[in-house]
Amino acid sequence: MTKQALYLACLAYVQQRIQTATTAMQAAQESANSESKSSAGDKYETGRAMAQLERDRHAQLLAEALKMQQELTHLDLTAAAWVRPGSLVCTAQGVFFVSISAGRLVVDGHTYLAISPASPLAQALRGKRPGEEVVFNQIRYVVEAVE
Repeated sequence: MTKQALYLACLAYVQQRIQTATTAMQAAQESANSESKSSAGDKYETGRAMAQLERDRHAQLLAEALKMQQELTHLDLTAAAWVRPGSLVCTAQGVFFVSISAGRLVVDGHTYLAISPASPLAQALRGKRPGEEVVFNQIRYVVEAVE
């Protein structure tokens, strides 16, 4: 099933983001902890502050990845006659998996675009059935199929 394979590809994408953010957070924390007090006290404080900012930035990336993971767990992959979260939408401009914002995914040699249900394109396509169309960014999208 293509949707299941896309779901697993999105899950792998999110797991990679979580792992990267966690590793970077730990490295920044270790860097902050290892800053040694020198005679130039300001340099020590600046180094610690910069490491803390770096850790906070990676914590934000981790929070975003965990939110994506949560969104994936609530995705309904059952077939529907209209576009909704969990749908695979076929158009002449491409095939869109309404799931998370993971970008271009290649599954079984075919390219798909994973888009968030909150994205403007997904919002425009929401509720559309095969044969219906929308114009987004001056591009006409005709829904050919919804899985």
